[in-house]
Amino acid sequence: MGIDLNKMPKLGFGLMRLPEKDGEPDMPQVCKMVDFYMEKGFNYFDTAYVYHGGKSEVVVREAIVKRYPRDSFYIATKLPAWEMKKAEDCDRIFREQLERTGVDYFDFYLLHSIEEGNNYDTYIKYNCFDWAMEKKKKGQIKHFGFSFHGSPALLEKILSEHPEVEFVQIQLNYADWKSPIVHSGKLYNILREHNIPIIVMEPVKGGMLAGTTPELEAMMKKVQPNKSIASWAFRFVGSLDGIMTILSGMSNEEQLKDNIETFTNFEPLSDKEREILDEVTKAMAKSSVIQCTSCRYCCDGCPQKISIPDVISALNTLRLYGDDARPHFFYGNLVDKSGRAGDCISCGQCEKVCPQHLPIIDIMKEASKIFDK
Repeated sequence: MGIDLNKMPKLGFGLMRLPEKDGEPDMPQVCKMVDFYMEKGFNYFDTAYVYHGGKSEVVVREAIVKRYPRDSFYIATKLPAWEMKKAEDCDRIFREQLERTGVDYFDFYLLHSIEEGNNYDTYIKYNCFDWAMEKKKKGQIKHFGFSFHGSPALLEKILSEHPEVEFVQIQLNYADWKSPIVHSGKLYNILREHNIPIIVMEPVKGGMLAGTTPELEAMMKKVQPNKSIASWAFRFVGSLDGIMTILSGMSNEEQLKDNIETFTNFEPLSDKEREILDEVTKAMAKSSVIQCTSCRYCCDGCPQKISIPDVISALNTLRLYGDDARPHFFYGNLVDKSGRAGDCISCGQCEKVCPQHLPIIDIMKEASKIFDK
């Protein structure tokens, strides 16, 4: 059964950055957001085995599955290579995911974060593509694909070797369109050539495209005074052909309502708006900001319990605004409950899982010199 792009909700609810209270997903708040999202006619929820330390899939059960008819929503989740040590782990993890979410099938199932190296090698070693097809035959997976952070060459290779793939999820936004690391534009064009439906992740680059310098924002507001800066990023992606769903990891009602407003009466970008985004992209390329999207994949495996994205956030604030007291206060409060940047032992665990391929060890050394005085 093919995927009808016209029937898929263009805004997907990403369950990776849920609102929290006392370190746990804030269930009353999540339920309220889910209800508003569903009420407005959207129904695609994206989770994963590792999000919120495994609690995101439980949120699916409590906030969605128990409260809505099964045929009224789509659930997507993912198999993580880094949690697998043997072939049997595929079934073990899958059973756990069914139990956590409270469903007996997944509408969309992905091999998580394919890229060159360990992740891709693990999926091949344990025959995960064939394994997924068996689950599909049993009706436990309706549609099969993968999320991708690798090179254009690897994407071409996988698509040529695995015609069973029905969709691919890629990082896609205007800032990464010509990136020599993320390759958003090249990956998009390859998928279009293969006529593969595209799910978009990081359309706002972990929030980095929700705001920019006052000068650039003024250019955008002059053309669209009533639209948020984040809406430009969503409209860039939504104006492209072949897009199945655009994920947003919404953490509060304000973000949710703004995104729904963007997609309810969607307006493709005009030529003038594209010119402005070109200017924004050029300015960002000259910036010294570290391109971290706060996905937090680096945190779970850190033996020193360093909150790496938050350290980077403090460092970015200094890079943008100069010697300001606020990031020092922020960092001081941060290390009251997590490791210091200087605690880094250069094990490289974080760099292995970073989708942005950041030199995190060097970044922690820089941050330590500044903040660990």
